[in-house]
Amino acid sequence: MARIHGSVCKLCRREGMKLFLKGQRCFSEKCGVNRRDYPPGMHNRPRKTTEYAAQLREKQKAKRIYGLLERQFQSFFARAQRQKGNTGENLLVMLERRLDNVVLSLGLALSRFDARQMVSHGHVRVNGKRVSIPSYLVRSGDEISVHGRDSIKKKAAAAIEVNKGQGIPGWLEAMPAELKGKVVQLPRREDVPHPINEQLIIELCSK
Repeated sequence: MARIHGSVCKLCRREGMKLFLKGQRCFSEKCGVNRRDYPPGMHNRPRKTTEYAAQLREKQKAKRIYGLLERQFQSFFARAQRQKGNTGENLLVMLERRLDNVVLSLGLALSRFDARQMVSHGHVRVNGKRVSIPSYLVRSGDEISVHGRDSIKKKAAAAIEVNKGQGIPGWLEAMPAELKGKVVQLPRREDVPHPINEQLIIELCSK
């Protein structure tokens, strides 16, 4: 696990910003970016960044933040293109609407990995129905709740206690005492908390 944590911290340092890939640890002093806020490696000489490199870097950043493989990302991009409006905004809004992201945003899990695992193992309900697909897109009015063994509920309750100081996005409503939350409205571009330049992604994926 130490090796995985180290590589994640390197990604954040390489980007020069926190990507919040390690859940609650990113908010603590143990965060690798706090301890060493420069890129990994012995020789940190400034490199000339090409247009393509900047575009690819932005796409990779989005994939890492939301934990997507290339095929999954391309699938979301294709769906965003088919929708009306700005493709970049459509893409980010859809990624925010993913069920695993909503579980994390509601504070029901400590990390994106934990949130995805909860969904995949069938411990999450949407409007009372079991949904085990992390990429499921929630809709306005949906109610998301945690179900399962007492150990699962205790884990979710512990996550809520740890995350209570982080705040809940305005498009969601949390009901921590009941281990659930509600989608008040669909998110907008300004509700996306991550520093992603979607225009660079569009320029790359549209070639």
